[in-house]
Amino acid sequence: MSIPMNPRAPAVAANADDDAAIAALRNAFEAQRAAFSSDRAPSLDERRRRLGALCTMLLTYRERIAGALIRDFGSHPVPASDLIEVLGVVGRAQYAMEHLAAWMQPQPRDIDPAMLGTATAMVRPQPKGVVGNIVPWNFPFDLALGPMIDMLAAGNRVMIKPSDYTPACAALLHEMVAATFDPSLVYVAVGGVELARAFAAMPWDHLLYTGNAAIGRDVMTAAAANLTPVTLELGGKCPALFTPGSVTATNVESVIGTKTIKNGQMCVSVDYALVHRGEVAAFVDEAMSYMRDNAPGYSRSADCTGIISTRHLERLEAMLTEAVDRGERVVALEHDGRIDRETRRMPMYLVVDPSPDLRLAREEVFGPILPVLVYDELDEAIDRINADERPLGLYVFGDSPDEIERVIAETTSGGVSVNACALQASLPSLGFGGVGASGMGRHHGVDGFREFSNQRGVVTRGSGDLIASFYAPYAKAEGLVAAVLGGM
Repeated sequence: MSIPMNPRAPAVAANADDDAAIAALRNAFEAQRAAFSSDRAPSLDERRRRLGALCTMLLTYRERIAGALIRDFGSHPVPASDLIEVLGVVGRAQYAMEHLAAWMQPQPRDIDPAMLGTATAMVRPQPKGVVGNIVPWNFPFDLALGPMIDMLAAGNRVMIKPSDYTPACAALLHEMVAATFDPSLVYVAVGGVELARAFAAMPWDHLLYTGNAAIGRDVMTAAAANLTPVTLELGGKCPALFTPGSVTATNVESVIGTKTIKNGQMCVSVDYALVHRGEVAAFVDEAMSYMRDNAPGYSRSADCTGIISTRHLERLEAMLTEAVDRGERVVALEHDGRIDRETRRMPMYLVVDPSPDLRLAREEVFGPILPVLVYDELDEAIDRINADERPLGLYVFGDSPDEIERVIAETTSGGVSVNACALQASLPSLGFGGVGASGMGRHHGVDGFREFSNQRGVVTRGSGDLIASFYAPYAKAEGLVAAVLGGM
């Protein structure tokens, strides 16, 4: 599995260190399996207690979480840490606690009384067992603990592998989880690339991976050896389509404002905008006005999140350099903006009507660069979206319900936000996930509870049925077959 190492991470990839971490991982896995065997169906009260402990943990460590994010990213806005990495997760846990009693109830299913008499059928959600979570670097706490809510709500044991690109966050996550939960319930495995490989290859009862598609394939391959069910959240090139007449200050604010979240380092960020040819100038003007009026000095402020590593920063710079060298129209959205190499803060740019063979047109950008693609007819814009792999998110702007519905109906994506960006990923009640190259499976809310549960079908035989008709000898089934055919 080709998982890249972080050149800034501590030297956790040395053989002795990783061997020890892998041994500890396997011991913790066996301990969790044994604990699950003796407690296969935690009560509603116990599950709520565990979720409540998670909330208390996050609020207790709130300030240290903000500090760890700053150390790993070089710059990270504290209010964003609070909103997304702490309060967003707490809100998701509170929603689960409120609805968990209903989620745990058996769900009746219809039966044919002519065939099965008084039998009953239902789906009874059952914990799967020990669930693994491989966490990306961009939201180190939200994507470690948010899915853990669904996993714990479903009654599972949980093991987490943080990214080695965020060593400070990984160390703090390990500390806070160890202080809050018994390792036989929740365990955080901290280490390098060999640990990551070993983690993916464990015989989990379910495995969640969030990250890029290339490593997602490796994770899925490793999981296949154990027939481990997987949930993959893989991102992709999420488009924002402005239907004709929809370039307004409010709509452009949604796109540019969303790009400022983690400075574009978000799987549901807008990767490119599709704008009608007659409104491109207005789009550029509105984008520049937004940054000038709302975020002056953005790249020099504490509101700008640093790019996670020098290697990632150099990749984004190479994309811009290629566009400039090719004579593309590159628009800086910040007056006197500059890259701060110490904190890796980077200004935001538009690249207007880029050539389709540029890297920024072919690869997921994952940073503060927004390609603005131009179209003449709505058909052309829809075809452009469908020419790419299916994205994790699709954002469509406009006032015409018919046009909006047409875009939704004629495209495929993991989720959609209308006249907004990324909201489909933020609701505790709405299942979140990808489709095709952007992933598989869902978490959040009841969808996440079901994802990490065994949806066990249970049928109880009653009286007055015709089940014996299916047993040899089959002469007695002739009348049943004649009755069924006659009723068609």
